[in-house]
Amino acid sequence: MKLLSYLSLAAAVAHGSAYAGDIDPSWKTSAELGAITTSGNTAGTSVTGRIDARQELDDWSNQYIVSGYFKEDKKTVGSGKTVTVKSAERVSASAKAAYKLMEDGKKLFVLGTYVDDRFGAYTTYSTMAVGHAWGWQNSKDRRIDLEVGPGYFTGTRANGEDEKGFTVRGAAAVNWRLSPSAVFSHSVSVERGTSNVHSIAETALSTKINDTMQMKAAFAARNDTNVPANKKNTDTQTSVTLVYSF
Repeated sequence: MKLLSYLSLAAAVAHGSAYAGDIDPSWKTSAELGAITTSGNTAGTSVTGRIDARQELDDWSNQYIVSGYFKEDKKTVGSGKTVTVKSAERVSASAKAAYKLMEDGKKLFVLGTYVDDRFGAYTTYSTMAVGHAWGWQNSKDRRIDLEVGPGYFTGTRANGEDEKGFTVRGAAAVNWRLSPSAVFSHSVSVERGTSNVHSIAETALSTKINDTMQMKAAFAARNDTNVPANKKNTDTQTSVTLVYSF
């Protein structure tokens, strides 16, 4: 699987750099990977992965995310021959730069995202957005972040129609350390345009295995209010992954 190869290579490079002692302390990176293989009455393979790199500088906070999800099923056709059919293929990437204002917790940000989803309601979807961000550390264990601002999107629907236009974007994230070894997180983003409301949400629970490894269970949903007739409004994904942080 392409995703497995890419993430394995990235993790190997990062792991080697960590032992070489040359990682910039301003960077915090996590790489997660999960895979399921089934056989018998239902045969197939699915792989999900994500790399999240964050950089904290004196005046800037930067974040870069690459993620993917692939699924292949083995089916028996009328002649009795077994064929492999791809049923999911989604790759997404995003980059965000936020300038820290004088007042603690407030930032100005610019965000760019791109999604290529072969089987989604939108086969491609990209966004550029700017806005204002607020962050509150309610206690040592809880943090809330909010973002709001205008944006512009371009997309291609599954039926081949192209769309583009201005949007209003809002996003929120909550992180709550339940114990020294468990963290609950929830994030949601909504982009409202003239013909569609595009939203993404994820709820996750991560448990610490050791200083660098965590186990993460997550539920994610993607929703579009205006989709082609043969597509559903909401795609969901439930996953259990291993996360390596460095």
